[in-house]
Amino acid sequence: MEKNNYQGALQKPTGSGFNATSTASDVIKGIDLTGKIAIVTGGNTGIGLETTKTLAAAGATVIVPARDVDKAKRNLTGIANVELEILDLMNPHSIDAFAEKFLASGRSLHLLINNAGIMWVPLRKDSRGIESQLATNYLAQFQLTARLWPAIKKANGARVINVSSHGHQFASFDFEDPNFLNREYETLQAYGQSKTATNLFALQLDHLAKAFNVRAYSVHPGSIAGTELGREASIELFQQMGFLDTDGNLLPEIAASLKTIPQGAATTVWCATSHLLNNVGGVYCEDADVAELASDWSMSNGVKRYSLDEINAKRLWTLSEAMTGITFNIH
Repeated sequence: MEKNNYQGALQKPTGSGFNATSTASDVIKGIDLTGKIAIVTGGNTGIGLETTKTLAAAGATVIVPARDVDKAKRNLTGIANVELEILDLMNPHSIDAFAEKFLASGRSLHLLINNAGIMWVPLRKDSRGIESQLATNYLAQFQLTARLWPAIKKANGARVINVSSHGHQFASFDFEDPNFLNREYETLQAYGQSKTATNLFALQLDHLAKAFNVRAYSVHPGSIAGTELGREASIELFQQMGFLDTDGNLLPEIAASLKTIPQGAATTVWCATSHLLNNVGGVYCEDADVAELASDWSMSNGVKRYSLDEINAKRLWTLSEAMTGITFNIH
């Protein structure tokens, strides 16, 4: 019978030998990516930059699309095998232009790492009226993957990695009101919804694409110190979440649980390269292994069943096509 991860059927750790303290360079040891082409969105800061460095050091040619090309150029200085391109994930025309340029090069795409994301932002909408976290964290992934599909298929063995988050547990997907037109905006609800969508997308993409030797994964990198993700968050929001004390200092137990950036990039790199995943896809991974299913009634490690639900995944695909105006036919 054809295996897929609907309802979390394949959510079982592989015994990778890695854990929360493993780094990107640990998981890629002995792997040669010479001749492979990778695209890493958000590949010039935080865990994206670490992912770029790690893949490039293993021999891959890494294309880093960025909105702020000058900043990206500074951050990527001295890294071999890297190409810089312009891309604004909030702008659908920019996504199309980037993809068209790549397709025109005639190259195959072996690794698409949908890493870029935003969090803790106030209510904003893009030119289509789509809430910004949904637009950036999820719909941009859908559109970019759809537009690059001919090059992904051509690689005959490609992987698509969607960087998700434990934050998917903040919210399921609200099909009735995804853009907060009829409910009060809550930034973490919007973030959770966007990351649930990312998981559902990897699930359905893998189901459809494995016939073409393409596998898809969603990844929780961990809670990481030193990234730019919280740059718009208020101290009050971090206090509300139990991260900071009344004076605005990071609580010691929180500090102890945070990963370094090299540890944060490990699961992405593991999903991109591990032979243990050659015949497994559509799974949500954390700590450089396939995650367990999470408890249905509390916040815990692992992945919630609602973000691996077959009906939700198919419904979201149809809605995504309607919201982006793109028909993503996998054939």
